[in-house]
Parts: sequence; C-alpha cells; structure tokens
Amino acid sequence: MARLFGTDGIRGVANVDLKPTLAYALGRATAHRLVGAGGSLVVGQDTRRSGDMFVAALTAGATSLGVDVHVVGVVPTPALAYLARTGPYAAGIMVSASHNPADDNGLKVLDADGLKLDDTIEEELEALIWREGELGGVGNALIGRQVDAGDAVARYRDHRLGLASAIRADGLRIVLDGANGSGGALGRTILEATGASVETIHVEPDGVNINVRCGATDPASLMAAVAAHGADVGFALDGDADRLIAVDASGRMVDGDVVLGILALERLGRGVLPGGLVVSVLSNGGLQQAVEAHGGTIVRTPVGDKYILEGMQLSGAQLGGEKSGHVIILEHTTSGDGIVTALEVLRVMVQRGAALSDLAAVVPLLPQQQRAVPARHKDQWEGDLVLTRAIAEATARLAGRGRVLVRPSGTEPSLRVMVEGPDEALVAELADSLAALAGERLH
Repeated sequence: MARLFGTDGIRGVANVDLKPTLAYALGRATAHRLVGAGGSLVVGQDTRRSGDMFVAALTAGATSLGVDVHVVGVVPTPALAYLARTGPYAAGIMVSASHNPADDNGLKVLDADGLKLDDTIEEELEALIWREGELGGVGNALIGRQVDAGDAVARYRDHRLGLASAIRADGLRIVLDGANGSGGALGRTILEATGASVETIHVEPDGVNINVRCGATDPASLMAAVAAHGADVGFALDGDADRLIAVDASGRMVDGDVVLGILALERLGRGVLPGGLVVSVLSNGGLQQAVEAHGGTIVRTPVGDKYILEGMQLSGAQLGGEKSGHVIILEHTTSGDGIVTALEVLRVMVQRGAALSDLAAVVPLLPQQQRAVPARHKDQWEGDLVLTRAIAEATARLAGRGRVLVRPSGTEPSLRVMVEGPDEALVAELADSLAALAGERLH
C-alpha cells in the first residue's frame, strides 16, 4: 500500500484523490494518537476553496473522539506552527498544499512543539487511518467542541511585529507578492513595521487563484513590478507563506540559495554560524563554495524542510534551508517562515547599507537545471538499467566538476532531475536528455 505521508504531509488533488473522508480519518487518528479525550487541537488553512471542506472533516473526526478543535481560519503555515508551540494544544493540523497548484490540497500534522512529525509517528497515524472505524467514539456529553480561535493569530502577528520593530528600514520601498495565499495581509503589516513602504500584488485570493502565475514559484510578475515601481527589493511568498524568493532593484530573482548565502556570510562575519549552514542535496554548489571560502561549513540533508531541521538539531546549526526558499532561522522560528526571512534580508541590507544585488553578488551560483518529469512509477527509477546507465554517462561527461541528482518527488507524482556544472550549455543538454528518457521509461 502506497505511503500517505510525503515529505510535507499528505497531498493530492482535492476531492479526487484527497477526499474529505481521509481528512475525517486523520482527525480521528490524530485525536487518538497525539491528543486524547479532553485535549485540544488547533487547525488552520490557506486560501484554497477546498480548505473549508477539509477543516470541517478534520473537526468532525477529532471531536468524535472527545477532542476540542480550535479553528483559526486562514493563516500562514508558520503561524499555525507558532500557535501549536505556544498555545494549549497537543497538536496542530494545517490544511494546505503550500506551493502546489490551486486544485491540490494537503494535510500537515504538527506536534505540540509546532514541529513536523517523525516518520515513525506518521507511520502510526497511517495505520490508524486505515482502521479508524475501530477507534470507536464518545457519548454526546463528551463529544469535543469546535472553537472559533481566529483571535489567536494576533499572538503570531505581535511576535513578528516585535522582530520587525528592531529593523529601521525607513526610506526603503518594497513590493510584496502574496501569491493570493494566506500570508499577504499579515506580511504587509509586519514589513511596514520596519518603517519601509510596502506595495502589494496578488493579495486578492478567491479560492482558486492561489499560486497561479504569482508567488515564489512564479515570480515573473514581481520582477516586473519591482522595476515598474522603482522599488529597492521585492519579496514573493508562496501560498502558505513558508517560502520566500527575493527580487533585487533591477528585477533579478534572488533564490533561496542566494538568500541563505547572504544570511550565512553575514553571520560568519559576526562569528555566529555555529554548526555550519544546513542545506539539502539540491542546494547549489556555488553556495557551498562561497560559504567555505569564508571559513564556514555546509551540512547536506535529504530534500524537505523537516530533514533540514533534523540536520540543524544534530549539528547545532542555527540557520538552514532550501533553494526553494524554505529558510529556518532557529533564533526566531522552528519552521520555514517567508515573512521572517524577508525581515532578515532587510536587516542585513540596512546594517550593511547595501543593495540586495551587491549582497547577492558575493554568492555566485553554478549553472543548475532542474526538471520535473511526470512519472507513475517514480519510485522505480533505480531499477531501470537504461536510465541508470544514462545517468552514469551524464555524470562522466561532467568530469568531476558537476553532479547529477535524480530523486522521486516527495509531494507530487513526478521524478526530479537536477544537473549542475560549470558549463551552462552542457548542463541544459544533460538535464533535457535525462528528463526525456525518464519520461519515456517511467510513464
């Protein structure tokens, strides 16, 4: 039986392969395994139209086992994580597919510390989901209640406003792309607390336009808006605001690897990068070269911010993240938070008195190409001898100066192909050829 949980919870096309019956079963499983009768669970969602349906199903499931469900409404994922960690809750569930297409949705379970679950606990929840009918139920007097907890979001907002008020960015002009998701309004309020002026785009969610031609996965409109407004910097969140992609004043994208490099080098300059910088196997070799050239170290983990955090906990690092824009800054938050990342970028710009383009120039990246190949048999790629032979040949052509990474996606039915090296034309050629072959072999 296929595993329900990927690298970022349970995901699928809403009401097609991710049905409300599954959310109901997850609500019961979470109530049984993580909360217990008489306890409380906090639930939030992004702006997808299917979110209300899944919140209702989760609530029905958890309350049937005597658990109160505190519903906070539309919030960023890092806000839900903050509330789970600081509130009277035994667990949290975020209904969001993050950066995925609008038709998708997802169910992300967090523990009482606001952290993603260990794989072993996810496996226990899966086992309970498949036999949730055996969990029984409580009588009428003990059924849990749904509690409107929308006001609790103010605790997250106030904490982030405290971080923002320590940064004096008066005179700076910012364009914020909210991805028509859950972070646009809060993001503007928090960024304005630095004294900067903030223009917003893509902050009118309608339930179906989340991540559509906007946000961290498609920053083209932000790049144009920064240039059109004569802004100093642009920030693009994704649908649930746990990622950030930046744009410099000339409209050039500054991805998660460069942002991590900027923050890491600033910390190295202050002598405060304990445990090194933790990144995934996808992060650019140019980032590694820049950090090591300044006396820092790089620790690599599998893809997924839960593995980044585990790597940070093991190494004692305070900074880690991914090329996609997931950045974890442990002095402020235990999860990726695009708004906090934007604040940190602003802080470095202000303290250095430097434009983002100048800071980014110190982190030159190697040419890197990534392809997502739709694949029904994504987990069987290593057993295909034709494909593995082609990967070995591509690696040989890079002559030790680059790398090829192939892996199944943890969030989508696809195979990911990444090629990196010093020759841009060769990198593109190899990425295209391997992606085409994988599509033929694994369709």
